Amino acid sequence: MAGATVSTSSVTAVTDSKKSYLFPFILVTSLFFLWGLAYGLLDVLNKHFQEVLNITKTRSTLLQLAYFGAYFLMALPASIFMSKYGYKKGIILGLLLYATGAFLFYPSAHYANFDAFLLSLFVLASGLTCLETAANPYVTVLGSAETSEFRLNLSQCFNGVGSFLGPVIGGALFFSGDKEAAGNLSSVQSTYIVIGAVVLLIAFFFYRTSLPEIKEVSTEEGAGSIQTAKPLFAHSHFVWGVIAQFFYVAAQVGVGALFINYVTEYWQGATSEKGAYLLAVSLILFTAGRFVGTAIMRTVAPNKLLAAYALINVVLCMLVMAGKGAISVYALMAIFFFMSIMFPTIFALGVKDLGVHTKKGGAFIIMSIVGGAVVPYVMGVIADSQSTAGAYAVPLVCFAIVFYYGWKGYKRA
Repeated sequence: MAGATVSTSSVTAVTDSKKSYLFPFILVTSLFFLWGLAYGLLDVLNKHFQEVLNITKTRSTLLQLAYFGAYFLMALPASIFMSKYGYKKGIILGLLLYATGAFLFYPSAHYANFDAFLLSLFVLASGLTCLETAANPYVTVLGSAETSEFRLNLSQCFNGVGSFLGPVIGGALFFSGDKEAAGNLSSVQSTYIVIGAVVLLIAFFFYRTSLPEIKEVSTEEGAGSIQTAKPLFAHSHFVWGVIAQFFYVAAQVGVGALFINYVTEYWQGATSEKGAYLLAVSLILFTAGRFVGTAIMRTVAPNKLLAAYALINVVLCMLVMAGKGAISVYALMAIFFFMSIMFPTIFALGVKDLGVHTKKGGAFIIMSIVGGAVVPYVMGVIADSQSTAGAYAVPLVCFAIVFYYGWKGYKRA
């Protein structure tokens, strides 16, 4: 999805220095892979359902609404549940919801009911919300404090692997050369039954594995600073951060939602299977972009890099809107690379110097991912009424807003 949940607090755990936490670390790292896989399959399902269920592009974007709407609605309940019952039970609950949603794909496919698929995806994504809320802090405590950043980055790599494999699996199974298989939903049934079974197995391992107790420790420092004298929404850089994050996530989800449609419509002779593989390559570019962007930030101010990347994407969106065959498809793929650093950079700039408001401010910025639920629908309407290329005017506007944030909006008044 937009990016892993960013924590605004530190965590401590009751650990045994003599005990190895390798197996628990492997288990928690598997969660990163699982939600990457779920997101990687999402955009492939859009095109597959259009073909098999004969639905419009507009209606297919309701998949993004169900997926990201679950994140928006369930983030707070998931946090409350874990505060009361602990992170381990939260992870198990998340895995059970994930598996339930995956298994619900079977009857949804049997009856070829798109509304049932939306419900199934909402349940699945509700489980992912629990997993993302718990996984990041757990990784930081499963070993020495000195190597916590390394462990978190290593786990994040597997999120990228899952995101890459999702379109590869979807392309191979949903758009295979077997026309009979590609024309029905049996491949969707079998894929999600396997995913559900694997998730249940991992849930069992979590149930039987001893994990350290974990609790959050607030890092909302600076209570005596002058910044904390102002109400949260009096911080203009925070307000603009919420706005920028809303439109960034909207752009990211929208760019991917109609990706395969764009490839098949503007690259002569391209199939949906080829579109799925190109989407997988694009997600590799997204992952690589994070590493490159992190390295560049050692010498370039984050706000300047954010503004530069956003401006580049505005230009790339113009080329995509031109619909110039393979060149425009390559431009669409390049957008993923330049989106890579936007989510964490906007978040970090938005919560900077909020003092005691840091945690609450971070929660509002995370909730702004609801942009990924509502704005792609607008792209679907434009794609159906005008053209798929024209629909990319929407992310163009979104990136322009992100550019403004990196240029001026980030400044603390």
